Amino acid sequence: MNADVVIVGAGPSGIFTALRLTELCPDKRIVIVEKGLPVERRSCPKEKTGRCVGCTPCRITTGFSGAGAFSDGKLSLSHEVGGDLPELIGTDLAQAMINEVDQIYLAFGADEHVEGLEAPEAIRTIRLRAIQAGLKLVDCPIRHLGTEKAQEIYLRIEQHLQEHGVEMLFSTDCRDLIIEDDVCRGIIAEGPEGPVTINAERVIVATGRRGADWLEHLCSAHGISHLPGPVDMGVRVEVRNEVMERVNDVLYESKLIGYPNPFRNKVRTFCQNPGGFVSQENYDGGLAVVNGHSYKERKSDNTNLAVLVTHNFREPFDQPIAYALNVGRLCNMLGDGQILVQRFGDILDGKRTWQKELSRSNVRPTLVDAVAGDITSALPYRTMTSIVNFMLAVDEAIPGFASAETLLYAPELKFYSNRVRMDERFNTNVRGLHCLGDSSGWTRGLMMASVMGHLMGGYLAEEL
Repeated sequence: MNADVVIVGAGPSGIFTALRLTELCPDKRIVIVEKGLPVERRSCPKEKTGRCVGCTPCRITTGFSGAGAFSDGKLSLSHEVGGDLPELIGTDLAQAMINEVDQIYLAFGADEHVEGLEAPEAIRTIRLRAIQAGLKLVDCPIRHLGTEKAQEIYLRIEQHLQEHGVEMLFSTDCRDLIIEDDVCRGIIAEGPEGPVTINAERVIVATGRRGADWLEHLCSAHGISHLPGPVDMGVRVEVRNEVMERVNDVLYESKLIGYPNPFRNKVRTFCQNPGGFVSQENYDGGLAVVNGHSYKERKSDNTNLAVLVTHNFREPFDQPIAYALNVGRLCNMLGDGQILVQRFGDILDGKRTWQKELSRSNVRPTLVDAVAGDITSALPYRTMTSIVNFMLAVDEAIPGFASAETLLYAPELKFYSNRVRMDERFNTNVRGLHCLGDSSGWTRGLMMASVMGHLMGGYLAEEL
């Protein structure tokens, strides 16, 4: 098979590359290869069975629209949030592209309401409390798509791309790149009917966080210039809505950053879901990790958010993703393959949590098949100490956050570790190869990944 452009991965960066190209170069042949399913078939069986059945690949983390869109569907509208792409392209261009991409989402049916703009004085009060606790508040405007509404929006985008001639190969796994004389000439994939070779003038790798480990191996095998970057490890915290009520009403999502003693690692909150649900995702090899959903209409009594500790490793160590995967596997071992959950008070008391204790709490787990246990037996001391001290600081700004009944689920892992070396037009040292989105190490989240794809589509249109 021949194509002008082949895109590996149908997450936001791949999707927006294709959208821009179909607009500017409608005569070009574009092929998207995606190991998951089209968005209309991405239903998690757990909704009916009540427990994870281990879909391979996981329907939450793979498929058209990627993992982030399917989990909570939040668009951060500030260049200060979403990774390090502004370092590569400049803050002015990054913000201009955020505004441009936001209009595209609106055109496909995103909610016009933006969270976090309506109560500046209340935000000032929250910021003051954060400062007094030694934390930084990033009050980023949020356009909340919602998990169920995001699926509707991305279905429209999927249909739009198909109507404009984009060929999509679902349930098709890219196995390798075709690189000859430092030029990328296509990919080798495995589809439902066997091997598929796609020759293309340009190859876009946009495999998201799930594909970070795969891309790292490819970089090593083919001499694609890259550096090991940080990896985020932590927990998903769940509290009653009453604890987060003021923050939820004013900001919807509070992004707090701290550097707690004694290690001074960066610790941050991420992916806050008011009235949301804690969820399980499955990675290759059976690794179960925790995440969170937030719907537009379906609500719980709890708010959940991630607390993540950033780990930067130094020479001679160069396998941060493998390190985090092994930590995750330890958590899964203790939970017999399931997500672990523990009460914060039990962590402070140095004891495990028992299942019967959860039923007595004000905070009832929304991930009902999580296993009560001891996450401190799996998470590294540095990570766990940083989480505890950060949560105590957040409690000063948001009273009740670190109550004895607050639930911590583990493992929450974010893989961004393969920082691919590229210029400002996303050219790698291998001609014809471009790496986008979270797997490239430059973005974190829906909006910045979409921006990267939107820019890439424009650059390709100028060059093809």
